Amino acid sequence: MHDILIQIEAFGAVKQALPETIQMQCLPGTAIADLLLQLNHSYPAAAALVERCACAIGEDIVPRQQTLQHSTTLVLLSPVAGG
Repeated sequence: MHDILIQIEAFGAVKQALPETIQMQCLPGTAIADLLLQLNHSYPAAAALVERCACAIGEDIVPRQQTLQHSTTLVLLSPVAGG
């Protein structure tokens, strides 16, 4: 089985805590939650922010339990506060 390539894009507060370009490799069938654990180990200063982010693939918000089957871009969206 070949690894798949996941491009990480971040927006909002988490964008400031992560490098501009992040590419990670994982096996097909890896849960988004497991990929984010790897991200937190690589960038521990961003871990608290990553935990509060919503995840999206394309136009869709996706649950962290969703598995990744092919190379794609995973978007991290920081929570928005306002009033």
